[in-house]
Amino acid sequence: MSGKYPVGGPFTLRDPAGRRVALADFKGKLVLLYFGYATCPDVCPTDLAMIGLALRELGAAADEVQPIFVTLDPQRDTPAVLREYATVFHPRFVALTGTEDEVRRVATDYKVFFEKVPLPNTGTYAIDHTAYTFLLDREGRFVILFPPGTEADRMVFMLREQLAEAGGR
Repeated sequence: MSGKYPVGGPFTLRDPAGRRVALADFKGKLVLLYFGYATCPDVCPTDLAMIGLALRELGAAADEVQPIFVTLDPQRDTPAVLREYATVFHPRFVALTGTEDEVRRVATDYKVFFEKVPLPNTGTYAIDHTAYTFLLDREGRFVILFPPGTEADRMVFMLREQLAEAGGR
């Protein structure tokens, strides 16, 4: 994140209805991009709740911001799970998935680390992952990242700054 290496880039994944959705589809809007998984016990729901709160605090200006959730667990985060999960935090969330290779490619472009970690004596796993919220400009370019636990008011401040720079509200 030093500026020496590019962060992010164009991508196309699938929404819960199976439609291909590209980052370019949101050109003209700021994007809040988050990578996580639906059974995450703590960090993901906390960060997604902060994104939802930030959007509510923005009021009408939130129409110029698109929240996107990309699952890091396409095996368990089925379309039915994704359809319900992200919109709990805000109705405008778009949840995206793909094959494990597609998801890994997008996550790697955004410098997001993730790996399955077996949970002893359960037959299941958790996913250790980088938990950043990425702010992308109206052209889909990386602007800044918010570390895990960033409060909604900090996001609102940065979003208003970006909206003002771009001639928004």
